[in-house]
Amino acid sequence: MKTKEMVMSAVLLALGTVLHYITPPIFGVTPDMLLAMMFLAIFICKKFSSTIIISLVAGVLAMMTTKFPGGQIPSILDKLAAGIIVYAIYRFIFKFELNTVKSAIINFVGTLLSGFVFLAFAVFIFTPSMSSQFLTLVATVVLPASLMNTVLGVLLAKSLKVSRKLSRA
Repeated sequence: MKTKEMVMSAVLLALGTVLHYITPPIFGVTPDMLLAMMFLAIFICKKFSSTIIISLVAGVLAMMTTKFPGGQIPSILDKLAAGIIVYAIYRFIFKFELNTVKSAIINFVGTLLSGFVFLAFAVFIFTPSMSSQFLTLVATVVLPASLMNTVLGVLLAKSLKVSRKLSRA
């Protein structure tokens, strides 16, 4: 990872962590700003090894700010799974090209997968008393959060594109 990419990734993850911690719920659902910033850092670096590092760091940062009971380990696992899948989609399906539709697809699929993995581990392993509520949680928390992160991710990807144009000029 180049120094410029490392610094940009660190700034994005730091900003995502602060936003993850202070963002209030919107209609009962808190969008995962850290996840959107993690995806943006993956778009910047474009290397699998960097994706693993970014995902693990994002997972540890999410672990420290999670409000879900027993959500520490699932935070790391969901960020790692989402990072790998997002990288695979970005590299193999979209060939490292990004536009509004592709960014929306990646953010929606990545957030949906992240939420599903997080809930699967958090509910079935760490809080089995909530296992009967799993599908309800997916429908009422993960889907709305995926939609919110999709909008946020598209806006962030557009701002990244504009900032790259301005920095080259």
